[in-house]
Amino acid sequence: MLLRVLAATGVAASLFSSPAFGADSLPTPPDRIVIDVATVNGSGCPAGTAAVAVSPDNTAFTVTYSSYLAQVGVGSKPTDFRKNCQLNLRVHVPQGFTYAIASADYRGFAHLEAGATAAQRASYYFQGQPETTYRTHRFSGPRDDNWQATDTVDIAALVFAPCGEQRNFNINTELRVGAGSSDPASTTSFMTMDSTDGSINTVYHLAWKQCP
Repeated sequence: MLLRVLAATGVAASLFSSPAFGADSLPTPPDRIVIDVATVNGSGCPAGTAAVAVSPDNTAFTVTYSSYLAQVGVGSKPTDFRKNCQLNLRVHVPQGFTYAIASADYRGFAHLEAGATAAQRASYYFQGQPETTYRTHRFSGPRDDNWQATDTVDIAALVFAPCGEQRNFNINTELRVGAGSSDPASTTSFMTMDSTDGSINTVYHLAWKQCP
């Protein structure tokens, strides 16, 4: 699957607000970026259930999911406790610039029975580079509410794409739910990265650097 996404228009500016840890001080390319979604694979994002859009100011992009649910208990299958989605992105940037992922905001809904647990995990890496960044956020029941998690990277620790090279960027996300001490024979615990209206936005904030 190859999906080309140009700079989005008509998207609320607040959705793509720059992160608060100093990325505003980095340069922003004057031209729009283009993202080719080379592949979308995983049990959490079946074909046609994930879409990507780029912010008008080139500082962020969002991934919208409509079928990302992990669960245990009544009505679930043995494999439903873990769902994942790997995005393989070709990011075409204006000449003279490179980029790094500076932060990522994840949102969804969780219903966890008393004793149940859940986790959201993400990893980030450029094709052909050894550096892989992992972040994990854990949740516990009882819980019946929206959840939000943010991954941030200090400016000094940002891993930028090599200047002048086309390297695909990979984002692998995962949801896990465990029954723990709850009773999966009579209850259901679940965690989603979607919502009742069929979509939830995951926002990835970009940091830019001018190449020599």
